[in-house]
Amino acid sequence: MAKLKIIVSDPETGTSKVVEPEETRAAPLIGRRIGEVIDGSVVDLQGHKVQIMGGSDKDGFPMRRDVHGGVRRRVILSGGVGFNPQNEGERRRKTVRGNVITDEIVQLNMKIVEKPKQPKESKKTKEKREKEKLEKETEPEAQTAISST
Repeated sequence: MAKLKIIVSDPETGTSKVVEPEETRAAPLIGRRIGEVIDGSVVDLQGHKVQIMGGSDKDGFPMRRDVHGGVRRRVILSGGVGFNPQNEGERRRKTVRGNVITDEIVQLNMKIVEKPKQPKESKKTKEKREKEKLEKETEPEAQTAISST
């Protein structure tokens, strides 16, 4: 199996993170399809749920959701993943990879669909945290006043 890079995007914040798991940790991904929701522990996000959005194989051919299987196919495309038409109505035969993850896939794109539920904190702990924050903000001002005299 080639070295796998997994790009995990967070739609809420607009950030993404690259994870390069070891071969043993990437093994559970083999045989999965585009669109499946899996546990985030595979990509070091315990408690999260991530959805497989796509990827590319070792030669750069993109995975396409509507091409079944894990092999390369030459299909006629009119747009979407793997083809950007220059003229209206243009169709072209292009090589794309199927929607099943195989050992020839080197890049996977995923997005976070569910984050772990944060435990609700009580009012006392919330007030205590705010009080500590205010004390930290006023502390440097007091030190500068002492040092200037």
